Parts: sequence; C-alpha cells; structure tokens
Amino acid sequence: MLELIHDFIFDSARRTPGASALAYGARRLDYAALALEVEEAGGALLAAGVQPGERVAVYLEKRIENVAAMFGAAAIGAVFVPVNPLLKAEQVAYILADCNVRVLLTSPERLAPLADAITACPDLRTVFVTGDKLPEQRPAGPALALWDAARQAPAEGVLAARRAIDADMAAILYTSGSTGKPKGVVLSHRNMVAGARSVAGYLENTPQDRILAVLPLSFDYGLSQLTTAFLTGATAVLINHLFPKDILKAVLEERITGLAAVPPLWIQLAALDWPRDCSLRYLTNSGGAMPVPAVAALRAALPGAQLFLMYGLTEAFRSTYLPPAELDRRPDSMGRAIPNAQVMVVRPDGTPCAPGEPGELVHRGALVSLGYWNDPAKTAERFRPAPGQDPALPLTEMAVWSGDTVRMDEEGFLYFIGRSDDMIKVSGYRISPSEVEEAAHASGLVREAAAFGVPHPTLGQAIVLLAVARDAEATPALLLKECQRRLPAYMVPAHIALRSEAFPRNPNGKFDRNLLRQSYSSLFESTTP
Repeated sequence: MLELIHDFIFDSARRTPGASALAYGARRLDYAALALEVEEAGGALLAAGVQPGERVAVYLEKRIENVAAMFGAAAIGAVFVPVNPLLKAEQVAYILADCNVRVLLTSPERLAPLADAITACPDLRTVFVTGDKLPEQRPAGPALALWDAARQAPAEGVLAARRAIDADMAAILYTSGSTGKPKGVVLSHRNMVAGARSVAGYLENTPQDRILAVLPLSFDYGLSQLTTAFLTGATAVLINHLFPKDILKAVLEERITGLAAVPPLWIQLAALDWPRDCSLRYLTNSGGAMPVPAVAALRAALPGAQLFLMYGLTEAFRSTYLPPAELDRRPDSMGRAIPNAQVMVVRPDGTPCAPGEPGELVHRGALVSLGYWNDPAKTAERFRPAPGQDPALPLTEMAVWSGDTVRMDEEGFLYFIGRSDDMIKVSGYRISPSEVEEAAHASGLVREAAAFGVPHPTLGQAIVLLAVARDAEATPALLLKECQRRLPAYMVPAHIALRSEAFPRNPNGKFDRNLLRQSYSSLFESTTP
C-alpha cells in the first residue's frame, strides 16, 4: 500500500528498477537511479540536522536536483517548499521567513540577489548551492555548503530513519493571498497520494506514458505531473522552455504522451504545426477556463489526443474534470467531480442550489488540505464545516469553500461563472491586486494605486494598474519599469494609467474596483489570440 508521496519512487524502483523515470536534457535516470538520488538527498538533509516536520525550500528551475531534494525531504519526514523560480528576492525571503524554512537549496546565480533579503530569515540554518564552487559573496547568518558534496553523506537507512504517516505534512505550496502576501497551503501525504491516484485513474496513466513537465513545480498542477508519473511507473521529462516551439520540439524528440498546460499556453500551442502522427495521447487543461474557440483549435491541431478540461484549487488540488467524450456536448463545462471527491454548489446558508442556480463551489474529501500555514484567520475563512453533515457526528468534517461561483445542470455538470473576491487569474497564476499595488507604492511615484483584472483573449485576464501620481515626474513608463524590477513577469501590469484625481470609493471607504474596472473591461477585446 502506497501511503507516502516518496513511496511512489521506491515502489517503482523495486518493481521495475531499470524503467525510465526522469529525464532532464542529456541526463536520464531509471527508477533505481532516481531512488538513489532521493536517498542521497535525504541523507544530506539528515546530516544538516533537519528534523521531522521542518521545512526545506527549493528555489531552482526544474532539474534533477529539484526533484531529488523535494522527495528526499519527504522521505525523512520533513516538509518541502518549492519556490516559484520567477519570484524576486523579497517575495522569496517572505516565504522563507513565513514558514520558518531551515534549509534552502538554490543555485549560486539565484543566491546572489537573495543575499541581503535572507538576513531577515532567522530560522534559516543552511543554504545548499548547486555546482562545484561556493559563491564568493555569502549571505550573513546561515551556513553555506555545496549540494553535491553534502550528498556524499551516508544514505543507507534514510527511509527507516524518520517514518511518517499519511496524515503528516508533506509540502507547503504558496499561492497569492487576498491581502497581498502569499499564502502557504499545507498538504499532507494523504492529500498528495489521493490526488495522484484520482488523476492517474481518469487519465489512465500507465508505465508506457512519457509526461512532459512544463509548468512550475511550485504550482500544484505542475507538481502533479511528477506524482502521477511516479505513481504509475511512467517517465517524467523536465523542461524549462522559452518559447512554445520548444515544447513542440520536446514532444517530438521525447515521444511525449501526456501534456499539461494552462489556457494561454494552449492557445499558443494550438497555432503550431503539429505532425499528424504526434505521439500525444492526452492533453489536460487547468488554471483557468479554456475558451471554446481554443478548444476547437486544439482539437483540430491534435486530433489524435484526448483533451481533458479540468478545474482545481491549490487548497484541494483538483476538483472536477470533463471526460473527452463530453466535449462536443458541453465544451464550456468544467465537468463533474473527480474520483474520491464530492463537489457541491451551495447557497450562503449551505443549502444545495437547484439545477441552474448560481452558488459557491464547495469541495469535500481526501484532497482537502490542512489549511494555510501561519494564518488561522484565513484558514477559518476558507476551510469550514462541510454542508449537509449529520448533526449527530461527534467531529466536524471540514471542506474547502472555494469562493468561486458556479452552476450545476440537471446532469450534474458544472459551469464556471466567476470569483467572489478580487483575485486576478493570469495564465493560471492567482494574483492578489494588493501585491501589484504594493510594488507601485514602493516605487515612490504614486499616492494611490488600484489593480484589477479585465478579460483578455489569451491570458484569461490581464492586469490593469491605475495610479494617482505623486508629482508630474511620474509616467506610466517609469511605473512600468519599477513594476518590472519588483515583480515577476506574470504579475507585471499589461496596462498602466495615471490620473490626477482621487479614486472613487464605496460606502466602506474602499476603492470602488468595480466602477474603475468598468471603463477598462473591453480594453483588450481587439487583441488577436
């Protein structure tokens, strides 16, 4: 019985040690070699003094070391924290401090801009760097060591050293929060194992599959490509792409059978010249609704591949999927609940909505995470008792109240309507307006700033930033430059406008974002997909 997330790798190594497991560039690992890499990573972390439940952060692009460190941390009972490689130093430092990271694995190039910021991370004891030479500029505080050298520590007995159970923490994945600071979603081994089994089940993954890992591993949807591959003994192929054509090339060269992406990337991929005998068996979409024209274009470009439209949220991993056989009948549907999950549509009082009646999507089951790290208030807001429970139950089952408004038809298929909060979703990333506004204020160029999302034909939404200039020297170009310096690329506004008068406010004194948004709702209508 596979109960822990790293069991996937070691079980496949026992069953088929010579089977292909992980590929990155010219490096190829079978399951026996991958299991050894994970054991060595666990041994290095044990030697560094990592205790059960302590956090190990990985701030790297996708590569072998990244995968080994995450699963190695899990193998010794620690908690891995994958950090999006697009984040800037201040955002990375916030995550490291927020979840009291003990060990950080990164590269010399990524460490350099972090050196000053991580002085505000008092719990960080050790920084491991990749490569064969320690950087000359060293951060004050934590010890600095080479990762390859540390992996020479004795690895025998790593799996027996710290045996976890499936209720224990396995990972913390950070996602944007409504207050502007990222929220750490705490996942147990049970959450991740149940999610992998459910998804691999309806995708019918087998050891013959070769899955291309395109998305960031800090994104639950990206991490899922590894867990489903390792569960079924399939091959995961890592890629850090620059252009959509890089993905096409990798699919052809690696004979990829499974590919996951978000709507903006799918729109770009559908426009490429795919061969008729392409090896792709299935395609999956999540991170936003796929426009119906994009669905048609993708199916025309890759007629031999089944397309699965899915919906998920980090707090519960995956909630729904639309079977490919239903695409012609309901191409705008987000599907029905995945196996081993219940998805309900409820009114504010928790009573079930009638068919066609809009309500909040609530998810219950084994995939419901353990809440937000270090944030009991936000946890209580989003994780609440599941609707319709028997009042005689001695303990209350918690569910995720998504904040998303959906409707359900007579046959149980769901349709997305919108979000009840101000979060912006760009290319699959959930972005807090406050994060963008904070960057604008930090520039010193503005008195007031308001960010919001508007419809965009390829991105899902685009960020518009409105600001009241502090003086005549402020210009949209200067503010854009400051945003680019302080924010990862996906958070940089697509449109910036300055104004001289104060923003309109609602009766509570807050910016009236809806009123501001109205003037810009059609800003990108003429953009060509």
